[in-house]
Amino acid sequence: MSLDQAAQAATGWRFALATDLDGTFLGGTEADRRNLYARIGAHRRAMGLIFVTGRDPEFIEGLCADGFVPWPDFVVGDVGTTIAAIIDRRVTPIAELEADIAALWADRGAEVRRRLHGLAGLRLQPTPFRHRVSYDYDPLFYDGAGARIVAEMGLDHLISANTYFDVLPPGVSKGPSLVRLIDWLGLPRDAVLVAGDTLNDFSMFETGMPGVAVGGSEPALLARVADKSHVHKAQAHGAAGIAEAIARFGFPPLASGDPR
Repeated sequence: MSLDQAAQAATGWRFALATDLDGTFLGGTEADRRNLYARIGAHRRAMGLIFVTGRDPEFIEGLCADGFVPWPDFVVGDVGTTIAAIIDRRVTPIAELEADIAALWADRGAEVRRRLHGLAGLRLQPTPFRHRVSYDYDPLFYDGAGARIVAEMGLDHLISANTYFDVLPPGVSKGPSLVRLIDWLGLPRDAVLVAGDTLNDFSMFETGMPGVAVGGSEPALLARVADKSHVHKAQAHGAAGIAEAIARFGFPPLASGDPR
């Protein structure tokens, strides 16, 4: 399949699920996940699946390789700094959609690593991300210096799950990159359900698309979406929370729960 063919296939979608992975699409019991994945698999011509995640392409390819987790059609990865299609089971960046991201980042990874080296509460993650730098975050030792330095550099930072500190190009995160992809595909935004569970998913809920914060979501995220009527606050965790929201919003073709 080519990129043009992948984009053409999206014109037949009636609905798309744009979902975070950890704690969301990969969350809940195995039975809950198996049920949701089977329902999605039964309707792939009529619906799209987009992973919107902090994970990198290599992780996604490994995750889907064994056949249990369905392959997505598109990926917004690396906290929004990667926008890609699945071409022959490879996460293939879409250069047209990433051009502005690359320009905003301006290959500043080495500078970020140098400026933030040795700061309290931040431990560099070894993965060589293309348009971001990420750290493991320890709130007990972090003193705020990282955020100040990143701001001085004209870049953005994002702390999520009280565990991760991401340095990103200005204005780039999951939500804006998802909007870029959805608009490029020509999908109506109200035909997309976004799903997440931590603060790095908040920008998806800011888009105004129907959304679900699955059960067990980060309290900081729940506080930010408390007044957003277009965001369903699910009781069920992970995959079951997504299924709960599909029924709540009545999205075809999955709302009935019938996988036939």
